Amino acid sequence: MRGVAAGRSAERACERSSDWRRGAAGVPRGASLRAERLARELWAANEDVAQACAAHPFVRGLAEGTLPLASFRSFVAQDAYFLEAFARAYGSALARSPDRHGLEAFHALIGGVLDELKLHAAYAARWEVDLAGVGVAPATLAYTDFLLATAGLGTLGEICAAMTPCMRLYAYLGQTLLAEGAAKPSNPYREWIETYASPDFESLAATLEALLNRYAQDTPPIRHAYRRAMHLELAFFASHLAG
Repeated sequence: MRGVAAGRSAERACERSSDWRRGAAGVPRGASLRAERLARELWAANEDVAQACAAHPFVRGLAEGTLPLASFRSFVAQDAYFLEAFARAYGSALARSPDRHGLEAFHALIGGVLDELKLHAAYAARWEVDLAGVGVAPATLAYTDFLLATAGLGTLGEICAAMTPCMRLYAYLGQTLLAEGAAKPSNPYREWIETYASPDFESLAATLEALLNRYAQDTPPIRHAYRRAMHLELAFFASHLAG
């Protein structure tokens, strides 16, 4: 899962800055307004991939409660590995933050992922997932390699662009499936749907989008990082269909 526990604390860290939604000090108001639209524009530019994820047989299996348990176990195991890389990427973003606002927000987000890793272990135990005995799948490795390479070599804006799709996509999927009525008591994956449809997770996704808006500019590397992450999300879902 993606650090839901950090939602409220990260949002508060952002809100403590009076200029959070106005952009950094000294930035012309016009430039700030353009920056505030960046996350929304990037999401709109990648709506085709988001819809492909929503229509993917893996996600449809979650919605209908028909996904083979072996596929979900595979997903949980690989997601645990992914979360560790995601936390490290947040750490790189924190180290590159040029102001206190970023330090506070990324610190809260890291704490949320670490808390979620503990919850993940309990979740895996309930579904009888052997986290220690599962090798890293190629699709997972491709995604984590991309995240860590961006975290190591990219700008702060590029790191945000590489991480935001995960958060926004899962919020979108959770909310979409909930609106479809997929979170029925009889659906074994109801908890998964409700987690990502929750206001807390939406808050968390919006927090990272605010960081993207604050630290990134609309450049080809930013757009490439965002779209690359979206495609890696789609490949991650596809990799678990064989169980």
